[in-house]
Amino acid sequence: MSEKNDPKASSSRVTRSLRIVLLAAFGIAAMLIGYLTFVAVRDFVSTWRLTSLPGVAVSQATPQPGEVDVVTKPNIPLQAIGGPTPEPWDGAKRVNVLIMGLDYNDWRAGEGPPRTDTMILFTIDPINRTAGMLSIPRDLWVNIPGYNYGRINTAYQLGEAFKEPGGGPALSMKTVEELLGVPIDYYAQIDFEAFISFIDEIGGVKVNIPEKIKVDPMAHGRKNNTKILDTGPQLLDGELALAYARARKTEGGDFDRAQRQQQVIMGIRDQILRFDQLPRLIASSGILYNQLSSGVNTNLTLDQAIRLAWTASQIPEDKIKKGIIGPPDQVNFAVSPDGEQQVLKPITDKIRLLRDEIFATGPVSPAAASLSQTDLLQAEGAKVRVLNGSFTAGLAAKTSEYLTSQGITVSETGNAQVAPPTTEITFYNGKPYTVKYLVDLMQINPLRIFYVNDPASTADVEVTLGNDWAQSNQMP
Repeated sequence: MSEKNDPKASSSRVTRSLRIVLLAAFGIAAMLIGYLTFVAVRDFVSTWRLTSLPGVAVSQATPQPGEVDVVTKPNIPLQAIGGPTPEPWDGAKRVNVLIMGLDYNDWRAGEGPPRTDTMILFTIDPINRTAGMLSIPRDLWVNIPGYNYGRINTAYQLGEAFKEPGGGPALSMKTVEELLGVPIDYYAQIDFEAFISFIDEIGGVKVNIPEKIKVDPMAHGRKNNTKILDTGPQLLDGELALAYARARKTEGGDFDRAQRQQQVIMGIRDQILRFDQLPRLIASSGILYNQLSSGVNTNLTLDQAIRLAWTASQIPEDKIKKGIIGPPDQVNFAVSPDGEQQVLKPITDKIRLLRDEIFATGPVSPAAASLSQTDLLQAEGAKVRVLNGSFTAGLAAKTSEYLTSQGITVSETGNAQVAPPTTEITFYNGKPYTVKYLVDLMQINPLRIFYVNDPASTADVEVTLGNDWAQSNQMP
């Protein structure tokens, strides 16, 4: 009997397909705080028509008005109506996803749109199989496009309250893009109840607690629910994992909390990728669908979620870089102009250097800090393109000679298509030390540094010269 007509072989093919889809979905879920697990399970289970699965409620219903059949339309965004529209993903370019958790106190009070309690920018480079996560403190005092300056955690609230195009997620994405100078492709927002349910359904998360800590689980409104978590490895259920990730009453405040959040995320990743987890995840698919269906919002499509999940599941832990924007290097403690709020004033150039480390394609060596700038430049071997965007003829050629004398490898020169207001840098393939060196050498405004992921670029870094450089004292 041929495999095509063999019921056992057919069943085996179905099982293999199921394993691949679930592995893809669950592999990246830890990186996105459980979101992608929900996406793949929700749409995979709700449209499964091949065979029944133990413990899974199978839906045979046709889509209702306003619903989307993701089987026939896998490229339809899974977001709520009115959210930011995603760009198509070719599966090769770097992907940046902003993860947001909403403030529980705002949500519980029900007094209007909430602020964000957590912001983490995830980045995945599918070509080089690297990833990174950058935690953004909620008290960072930044420009919110269209609303002047404020705490970064109010961007979501403003976008929702004033019905901005794309709502709170879109305004949050624009705000973080302006802060970091990198494009953000997608967002995922998850509420606390969905997070708790997810952790419980995967059997908890194991973390190694560095020092004894008091936490306050939500516990569905119960008071006096403080718990003490001792040091050492512990398996936390959903409520304890959330309480541990959200605790702020430690010496480092929000910055300690950011470390704990990243620790929990990596713990989820480890739990999901355990070989013996697959049967549990298959059996829990229907439960996850029912419990999480109202707790997650995103502009990823099912097709994007599956492909992103499959890519991320193949990235080893030592290729996942982690960073936290915090003192003393990236922020200063300050007071808002009205004197009413304790805020964090960003040190933009330092924040972007941290960004470069997280987004760099190659590994950043711990010994890098002890090397000279010349050593770092040689190690990176960046190719630099110099373009003349000023009114001074021959400036690119003259600058190229100067940069070459300073140890920079200039691979191309030419004229810019558009004249920039001031000299700017665009970097394509990491090379953070070369960017830093050029910024310091040429006195370039850190706000004029841009990141564009383009593996096909013939240069790693592009310097577009403005009239400020032609008139600069640094110009030889």
